[in-house]
Amino acid sequence: MEKGTVYLVGAGPGDPDLLTVKAARLIAGADVVVHDGLVDDAILAIANPKARFISVAKQRSRHSVPQEGINAILVREALAGYAVVRLKGGDPFIFGRGGEEVDACREANVPVEVIPGISAAVAGGAEALLPLTHRDASSAVTFVAGQCKGLTDQNWAGLAGKGRTLVIYMGVATADDISEKLIADGLSPDTPVAVLERVGRKDGRALRTILTDLGDMVAREAVRSPAIIIVGDVVLMSNAEDRLAALAREAEYLA
Repeated sequence: MEKGTVYLVGAGPGDPDLLTVKAARLIAGADVVVHDGLVDDAILAIANPKARFISVAKQRSRHSVPQEGINAILVREALAGYAVVRLKGGDPFIFGRGGEEVDACREANVPVEVIPGISAAVAGGAEALLPLTHRDASSAVTFVAGQCKGLTDQNWAGLAGKGRTLVIYMGVATADDISEKLIADGLSPDTPVAVLERVGRKDGRALRTILTDLGDMVAREAVRSPAIIIVGDVVLMSNAEDRLAALAREAEYLA
């Protein structure tokens, strides 16, 4: 590792076995590790025991350290001559603010390198045997954020529907609004939807329903972040548990 360099490292969904070889090597050799709250302890355990750990954990809509502060930490530690790993859940460039951190390093003339990680959509799809694209069902896939700037500021027209897959990050808290938005944009209420919760972790779940039931299912099943929502016919190919069918069976049994 080069001293005075910032390495933006994708930690993937949480399973250390899903790290790239380069990511694992850099984590093990870093002088300073600046990490997100979602980074699993098993990944942090790979680090050099002499490394300094700086947590910049985020809870919903609230950073323990604002992004400008994170940028300043990275620049400060690199300019002090340390090899800095900025350890980020998923992939640094998929809703990870990696672009902002690269810009900050460039402005300060700090060398910066990005090491990709497996994003939740890719890892969750593989875990649930849910192909994001499929020759018979989907030739396009789009990633969107469910709450970055508010749904009213986002134009999702044409992103979901026949032959397309829509992946929504950070959408659990706005699941009702997402369902209403997509239906209002013309998507069929019975479009298949999957919710992949805590991807890559032992307590993860893969659940499915239809679009009109999305918000209700999230509430019934007490789904919590981190989770992603996948909309499209490819959901029917997965092994995600059909919770709407299970609800119907329970109602029939009780009757």
